Amino acid sequence: MEVLRQARAQLAELTGMVAENVSSFEQTEDGWQLEIEVLELSRVPDTMSLMASYEVQLDPEGQLTGYRRVRRYERGRSDAHRRG
Repeated sequence: MEVLRQARAQLAELTGMVAENVSSFEQTEDGWQLEIEVLELSRVPDTMSLMASYEVQLDPEGQLTGYRRVRRYERGRSDAHRRG
């Protein structure tokens, strides 16, 4: 759990955006990979706020080694079914 808290804090510090939650995480050979949801732009009503998912890589000690935005969406929109 500490790795998840550190990842949220590090991403928020680097981007200046609020890291709201971790939507996925897994341990990899190189450390950890997470997907973190952030608030990019607050709007009224809140359901129109602009959100984004960031893929975040951490080393085995939990230090952020890289991140990239993988999608943007309005908070009130449901996920489109992704096939991969």
